[in-house]
Amino acid sequence: MLTLRDLSVDYPGFAGRYTLSVPTGGLCAIVGPSGGGKTTLLSAIAGFEPISGGSLEVGGTSILDLPPARRPVTVLFQDYNLFPHLTVLQNVGLGLRPDLRLAPADTRRAEEALASVDLAGMGPRRPATLSGGERQRAALARALVMERPVLLLDEAFGPLDPGLRLEMLGLVDRLRRARGLTVVMSIHTPEDVVGVADSVAFVESGRVLLQDTPEAVFGSELEPVRRFMGRRGGQRH
Repeated sequence: MLTLRDLSVDYPGFAGRYTLSVPTGGLCAIVGPSGGGKTTLLSAIAGFEPISGGSLEVGGTSILDLPPARRPVTVLFQDYNLFPHLTVLQNVGLGLRPDLRLAPADTRRAEEALASVDLAGMGPRRPATLSGGERQRAALARALVMERPVLLLDEAFGPLDPGLRLEMLGLVDRLRRARGLTVVMSIHTPEDVVGVADSVAFVESGRVLLQDTPEAVFGSELEPVRRFMGRRGGQRH
């Protein structure tokens, strides 16, 4: 479904060369040290980074020439991006109509998206009245209502406490299985994705050094992986 081959992003002091493959309906977790290029990878897929070479395909079709708004991709960041002066329903409705001229059918779709993330009936509320987990659910509902096949999560659940993080990961897993979504998510707590992710890609210095099952990646004897996981000579510290 999603295929990157030597996708190149160049900045002074940084040269990213990404090769990655995620099948339709798969969930791939991106892990690695801070500053290693995880966010740059997701931004490149979304169309927010200038590409200097390589290929990027969704469903076998190149999307490199498409602007971000036309790519079959939605992105969810950790800062929610909810507008405080709008209701929760209106914030979700922005994914359908940026001018908020919501037809009855649009309102129904927004309400259904809220229900799918367990926020049924909370559309009239303002974001300030929601908890952190509820605000992230509302942001997820806005991503879902756009009905694009690829969902990118950039440290989306980082600010949440461990219990809420696991709850949100379980929700994403349930939704992607129900909807056939292809999910790529960066995360700084690798232990959370065991049992959820189909594959893990380890990124360092702008490269995908290894992509495999969570167990294979986290147990790898590659020195960058051992260092990231806090192991020396195969021993955890």
